Amino acid sequence: MNKNNISRFLSLVLRHDPDKIEITLDPQGWIAVDTLLSQLKAHGKNVTFDQLCEVVETNDKKRFAFNEDKTSIRANQGHSVSVDLKYEAVQPPEYLYHGTVAKFMKAIKENGLLKMSRHHVHLSESLETATKVGARRGSPIILTVRSSDMAKAGYDFFKSENGVWLTDTVPSEFIEFKQ
Repeated sequence: MNKNNISRFLSLVLRHDPDKIEITLDPQGWIAVDTLLSQLKAHGKNVTFDQLCEVVETNDKKRFAFNEDKTSIRANQGHSVSVDLKYEAVQPPEYLYHGTVAKFMKAIKENGLLKMSRHHVHLSESLETATKVGARRGSPIILTVRSSDMAKAGYDFFKSENGVWLTDTVPSEFIEFKQ
């Protein structure tokens, strides 16, 4: 398997469908590396420890993390399976950004940003990152979220290990629509 295929497959089994290779994540989303590698092999995905390390270390979105001694691994965020990543609420910057596309704008204006099947809404400190996220589905529209105002209103924000900002919802009154 090449690095991109390994990364995609890890995203699937560590964030959404661990049953696909018959693994069980612990309550914080961790799985023993030895178990992961043996189950990958048992399901026709031959991945070495060195390849796994390369994916974790070079993934541009830092989607995965090892524990301190590299005996366990987990996805940093984006889970649709039940996990508690144990993130602590932190004060966000004044503004955060969210990339989307035109077909979602009506629903966002009516309902705000919703986590849907994920655990959180994902936001970025960077316009560039938000643009890349939005561009995955077409011509990107970048929404500016008044995150500091949200925090003052009692909404919690968390920052994942890879720098993605997370919150439960973003009501439309905290979104600057520039259209």
